[in-house]
Amino acid sequence: MDRGGRRRVVVTGLGVLASCGIGKEAFFAGLAGAPAEGPQWIDGFDPADYFDPKEARQTDRFAQLSVAAAQLALTDAGELGTDPTRTGVIFGTGTGGLATIQEQLVVLVAKGPRRVSPRLVPMMMGNAGAAAISIRFGVRGPCETVVTACASATHAIGNAFRLVGDGRCDAVITGGAEAAISRAGGLDPIGITAFANMTALSTSGHSRPFDRRRDGFVIAEGGGAIILEELGHAIARGAHIYAEVLGAGSTADAYHITAPAPGGEGAVACMELALADAGIAPESVAHINGHGTSTPLNDLAEAEAIEKVFGLPGPPVTSIKGVTGHSLGAAGALEAVASVLSIERGLIPPTAGLEEQDPEIHLDIVTGPPRAFDPGPVLSNSFGFGGHNGCLVFGPVTS
Repeated sequence: MDRGGRRRVVVTGLGVLASCGIGKEAFFAGLAGAPAEGPQWIDGFDPADYFDPKEARQTDRFAQLSVAAAQLALTDAGELGTDPTRTGVIFGTGTGGLATIQEQLVVLVAKGPRRVSPRLVPMMMGNAGAAAISIRFGVRGPCETVVTACASATHAIGNAFRLVGDGRCDAVITGGAEAAISRAGGLDPIGITAFANMTALSTSGHSRPFDRRRDGFVIAEGGGAIILEELGHAIARGAHIYAEVLGAGSTADAYHITAPAPGGEGAVACMELALADAGIAPESVAHINGHGTSTPLNDLAEAEAIEKVFGLPGPPVTSIKGVTGHSLGAAGALEAVASVLSIERGLIPPTAGLEEQDPEIHLDIVTGPPRAFDPGPVLSNSFGFGGHNGCLVFGPVTS
């Protein structure tokens, strides 16, 4: 079963951990909840549910979230029955084991170099999450980590889509995880301090995507995983199919290490590439899950880019970061899960925190209760520091 010479790729499992809920049901219900205020930890996450005590101690929290998300997704998907050598892991993260680095720096300063843990390197390395998933579940195909700041998970999913579509793999565990705000070492999390000092965080402590009063993002931790599988294999094993991955795009702004290109030019090119890859016209898109971080520059640049590609009012747009906060390298995975569930359930989550839309932003932003829509292709956007742009297109499975 192929589409234009490429094997068709579908989503058959979802796993997610966010401040608004653990597991797909709690997560999607939580997206209609209260706006995020202040750093968003996943208070309900207990590593003991996924690791024995020794494993937990030797695994950074971001890798714990990676494994937990993958386990939830694999449980949801059921027995894949794929050859382990043709099953892959492609996972994203922005900061990797930042909590372990902070904790061990405290040890170094207080107790000296001989007390620094020999586990520091395997716990801090960015590929620890993907490696832990591969080891835990015996996956022996490609095992890779994508690090492109806030676009990491989206790029990971796009790369996984290519592996299945091009025939290298029959299934891939993909997504992303981040724990840059862990309270390790008994100090204020260095991730919060660093982002605050560069004035990226909201000084009011509120996440307000696309709002006139937005003043920065609310930082969060999170983990999300999806199982991508070749359509024929999924049908043959009787899998529940949530949606199809139709296309993916990736571009660079080549402009600035933190600021988006003026007018969102890199984002425009990325969205256009993703739509072309999916073989659909802009008017076919039924909904956009926006990046919408609640920063003044990002939200305006994204809105300008969407207007250039889709015109006005364009498809309904939402940013789930109003509830989840911004989980950096994991954000695209959480938004991919939300996009897929929107298609399955015919509901668009609202943009929490948006009370007065920026008068310079003319898009149809979803607010209030979840909005019913006729499920069609959904575009999910991620734009990261460094000018990294990633876009995914999901859609209902058709014949």
